[in-house]
Amino acid sequence: MIPSTNFMYRIRPRSNPSTFLHHLNQTLNSFFLPSSGSRSPFSDFASDYQTVDECRRQEIREEESPGSEFDFKAYMLEKIGVVNQALDAAVPLRDPLILHEAMRYSLLSQGKRICPIVCLAACQLVGGDESTALPSACALEMIHAMSLMHDDLPCMDNDDLRRGRPSNHVVFGEHVSVTAGYALLARAFEHIATGTKGVAPGRIVRVVSELARLIGAEGVVAGQVADLKCGGNGQLDMGVEQLEYIHLHKTAALVEASAVAGAVLGGAREEEIERLRRYSRYAGLMFQVVDDVLDVTKSCAELGKTCGKDLVAGKATYRS
Repeated sequence: MIPSTNFMYRIRPRSNPSTFLHHLNQTLNSFFLPSSGSRSPFSDFASDYQTVDECRRQEIREEESPGSEFDFKAYMLEKIGVVNQALDAAVPLRDPLILHEAMRYSLLSQGKRICPIVCLAACQLVGGDESTALPSACALEMIHAMSLMHDDLPCMDNDDLRRGRPSNHVVFGEHVSVTAGYALLARAFEHIATGTKGVAPGRIVRVVSELARLIGAEGVVAGQVADLKCGGNGQLDMGVEQLEYIHLHKTAALVEASAVAGAVLGGAREEEIERLRRYSRYAGLMFQVVDDVLDVTKSCAELGKTCGKDLVAGKATYRS
């Protein structure tokens, strides 16, 4: 199960404290610390958190001056614009036209851009220039788009709706959707290799290795195989350990690789990289918990995808 989360609060940013991950620390406090008179489901983590040195808490309070209030929504909108522009340039329309149309259809569709933004934020957090991480941020979104395209296929999750519109295979056919996914995957690594400037070659190789592990037999593929193997009506009996394994190797793995890539490209020390690795892994797992709850509390129109599908299929979720 999830160990102590004290490490989340011990990274002192080398960049301006009004950065995404610094304020995400503060936002996460509201999840881990129970309100007065109530016991939070994360109260065990809260008791661990309270052991952090009081002097460090004082430093945090000093950094939270009224003049440095962070506008999370404005930050996200700004970075989404930066990422979308870079993605549009990274995968232009060219021959064969239908292949590139299919690639762009999923890549440029409306999305939260969580992975690329985490990558950029991690780079800035450790004192790097986020522009050096932009090619890797785009590559992460290409990999994410590929995974969604293939997840939606009839032989996988068989989902006809993604990000508020028909899934890729519904529009272009299964054969084009599969090949477009492969093309996005190849383009992701090409873009890192050719687009990353001003970074030591060893760090670029480290990022390529991290992303390759992310999508391979130790990452997303492992999680998807476990998910499919446990699929069907019997999955509702799955234990929380199995469910956690699946999502640590899918959603959480994507977020983890995003933070690690940004930190590596930003010149982070090894200790900083490993702390960010653990932080982002469990933040990604928490994201999946929220997603499971939204799946049964929001409409398809609000979610932009088929809602309640896991429950109908008898698949286990954190909500079930």
